[in-house]
Amino acid sequence: MNIFRILDSIQQVDGDAAGRLAHTTRRMFMNRIGSSLATAAVPTAFAAVVNKAYGATPSVTEILNFALTLEYLEETFYFQANRMTNFIPAEYTLVFSQIERHETQHVDFLKGALGSQAVDRPQFDFTYGGAFPDAWTNFMTFITISAALEDTGVRAYKGQAGNLITAPAILEYALQVHSVEARHASLVRRIIGHLKKDPMMKGWITQDQGFPPAVYKGATPESNTVHAGLDAATLSGIGSISRDNVTEAFDEPLTMEEVLAIAGPFIKKMGM
Repeated sequence: MNIFRILDSIQQVDGDAAGRLAHTTRRMFMNRIGSSLATAAVPTAFAAVVNKAYGATPSVTEILNFALTLEYLEETFYFQANRMTNFIPAEYTLVFSQIERHETQHVDFLKGALGSQAVDRPQFDFTYGGAFPDAWTNFMTFITISAALEDTGVRAYKGQAGNLITAPAILEYALQVHSVEARHASLVRRIIGHLKKDPMMKGWITQDQGFPPAVYKGATPESNTVHAGLDAATLSGIGSISRDNVTEAFDEPLTMEEVLAIAGPFIKKMGM
């Protein structure tokens, strides 16, 4: 069993293999073999190492169905709003009609990619279990939910990008969707800022400020400034750029579990 050849093969198809297997460097693996593992135990030990590195990684199908469920949520939300009479102010009807069209395109692509493995559309409760009882009677509540959905979508796609590294065609599409969702989020946030006459409500997120809080916090909150091991807020030459400005420059990832916790109360019944 040529362990190193296998490791090299894994790295050829998974660019993040070095990171996943960081706890099992060649030196560490050799030390373990030499010190406590009998030669006969090497295959079992190697399998355990790979399972530890990849076992928790969701499959591409799981990620696509996760994304499809979120896209169903957004598409249904805008579909219902756009067909209500005199609910969306006239100056914003084209905005939300276009967003609905984008969400429909995302749903169609994901269903096409998944084929018979696509989950069905869930039943949704946009009052969020009663937390937003006027979701369909108060436009400000509607657009606040819209901002929360779009900001969550941006962070959700970013959170799964690393898990799609072995499916480059899907990864490319996911990043395109991520970009579209970011434009939705920016536009909706600017509309809220305009309606509330709040100059602090910008097209981007400052620190981890926003409602509901769970959308903007998490294991890597929006207030994070550390990237690739460097604190971008303390880099030399950053000059007068504030920490607030640095946080505004990046959208941070949400894990699948964090997204499901946020979106879960919207889902009344899962599709089969």
